[in-house]
Amino acid sequence: MTDWEMQFQFHVHGTAKELFGDGFAMWYAKDRNELGPTFGSKDFFSGLAIFLDTYSNHNGPHNHVHPYISAMVNNGTLHYDHDRDGTHTELAGCEAQFRNRDHDVFVAVRYQNYKLTVSTDIDNQNVWKECFSVSGVHLPTNYYFGFSAATGDLADNHDIISVKVYQLDSERSKEQIDHAQIVPRAETFAEPREHIHDEQPSRVWTFFKWFFIIIFIIVLVVAVVGAVYWVLTKQQRNKKRFY
Repeated sequence: MTDWEMQFQFHVHGTAKELFGDGFAMWYAKDRNELGPTFGSKDFFSGLAIFLDTYSNHNGPHNHVHPYISAMVNNGTLHYDHDRDGTHTELAGCEAQFRNRDHDVFVAVRYQNYKLTVSTDIDNQNVWKECFSVSGVHLPTNYYFGFSAATGDLADNHDIISVKVYQLDSERSKEQIDHAQIVPRAETFAEPREHIHDEQPSRVWTFFKWFFIIIFIIVLVVAVVGAVYWVLTKQQRNKKRFY
């Protein structure tokens, strides 16, 4: 198929509240069933990967919140850098709170007329919401679809419930080329983003911090007013004694 759409239904869940991960990936790749460090599959792959990253503390120079969905196209020469969460080889991405939902989540990956579009149905509304769309994506035919997941030292469950693949009509079928010989590539990549640490204080801690700051300021003001009043009162007494 030169043009296709995959819809997959899944459930990512776990009991950890603070530290969890790492996530899973959907692959359209030249090689199949090869274990590796990139969400359980090989690095320096050839093809397309859709990463669903759940790692609770992000790495590297960016400021998005996890869970996060992103795409990468590789011709076998690019390295997925876990220390930077792949931001330097990312086509595009979006934040998606798909972990620990009470229902299954759906993702649709559409590749049509050299355009890659990823959509989600996270709220179980039977309505697709576009995550991102990228033009200028070149993928060959005859690659393998697959899934892999990794937890590292952390823990989570990554359940793939169902997978559906559809062949799509497109103008590409009229091209006089051998689509199987296309080298995977993308014409554009996402711009690197500035890093903001994940160690953000919780709302509860922020509330109590400002509460105690306000109390401290009130106590300090009362103490200053009391001290001024005591000094003025003492001065008045001294004047009375003088007269």
